[in-house]
Amino acid sequence: MPVDPQPQAVLSPLTESAVFLTLTVADGGEQTVRDLLPELAGIVRSVGFRLPDEGLTCIVGIGSDLWDRTFDGPRPAGLHPFREVVGGRHHAPSTPGDLFLHVRALRLYPCFELARLVRDRLGAAVDVVDEVHGFRYFDRRDLLGFVDGTENPTGDDAAAAVLIGAEDPDFAGGSYVMTQKYLHDLGAWQAQSVEAREHAVGRRMLDDVELDEQTQPSDSHVALTQIVEEDGTEREILRDNMPFGSIARGEYGTYFIGYAADPDVPERMLTRMFVGEPVGNTDRLLEVSTAVTGNLFFVPSTAMLDDPPPARTAAAAAEPAPARSAGDLGIGALRGAR
Repeated sequence: MPVDPQPQAVLSPLTESAVFLTLTVADGGEQTVRDLLPELAGIVRSVGFRLPDEGLTCIVGIGSDLWDRTFDGPRPAGLHPFREVVGGRHHAPSTPGDLFLHVRALRLYPCFELARLVRDRLGAAVDVVDEVHGFRYFDRRDLLGFVDGTENPTGDDAAAAVLIGAEDPDFAGGSYVMTQKYLHDLGAWQAQSVEAREHAVGRRMLDDVELDEQTQPSDSHVALTQIVEEDGTEREILRDNMPFGSIARGEYGTYFIGYAADPDVPERMLTRMFVGEPVGNTDRLLEVSTAVTGNLFFVPSTAMLDDPPPARTAAAAAEPAPARSAGDLGIGALRGAR
């Protein structure tokens, strides 16, 4: 009986520290990245074996353009460039990113060491275009003062929400990850009353209880990020968001990171937030939170990391890239979308 491909550590418990690295890969650096994939588990062990209580993990994601430049054969069905969302007042940009590393542990220094070793291994093949050091805040709250990730699925529900299955058998055990970096205007946020902040989020600040239907505004974050199908099925993602900040730069934010078996789910959430449901009824949090990055990556199974797909041949690389649909181009598909 065949064994299901094992996922990377996307279902691991939330940790206290993380490093998020987004890299671009230079032309000609594709083979260096491909060679790294089967080595990655050994690099993690080289750091983690000395720190068995840290729970050190490293998840790697591959962007759409890098996949096409690196591998021959089938491609993940849901993989495409991050789809920029432009609403009447708010904008979720698409920013450069070919390779993504999500490094987690109890403390920051093992994350830093592992990220450094992987970066050194890749050498001149890559450039780091974004680096964020995340930390857990009081009571697992974000810098806005609310608990983050309360509605994450657990157990079998989490696996069903996150892991690709028979719908794309060549990539079973894999996942997709969407990332965005949000910067908060804490002064404007803290100037609001507690009640106004609770209505923006859709939860009570003190005890984290979701507001009831009579109190819950239709433009709260909770209301707009709930995706419910016509048959009543709720579509979920697994969030591992973390606060980050720099006092020197006056930057205070949340790093959004959402794992899903189908990127359509977080994309629908973003459309509802930035364009509105109905159009114009946008997420109140966006009045004080600005998205400054946006990326989508495929997260291979551990078996695919150990034995990557065949390298793209020179003949295949010379072929024209497949035409993208309007949805893949992003801005036209979601501008004013309903």
